Amino acid sequence: MVTVTDVAQFMVDELKKQKFLYQEAIVFKIKQNFGEPFYYTNKNGNFAIAKEVLKEFKELTPDVKWDSGERCWRFKTQFDKDTKKRQSTI
Repeated sequence: MVTVTDVAQFMVDELKKQKFLYQEAIVFKIKQNFGEPFYYTNKNGNFAIAKEVLKEFKELTPDVKWDSGERCWRFKTQFDKDTKKRQSTI
């Protein structure tokens, strides 16, 4: 039986192979390879990755960043801003 973790790991493996994971392409691979309930049709009529899969993917990939302009995930680089708030040492 396929789990959310299996699908999220599939996404990680695809990202490692391709270096970029485009949302539009990966959702079709998820649909084709795993089927429902790992994707759904959103309110705009487009296929989307199930929220549980995305949550697991995020937990598996702390070194990955979502690029909203390209609509893809990629590995973080030295040029990405640190989004964590820094605590004062005073």
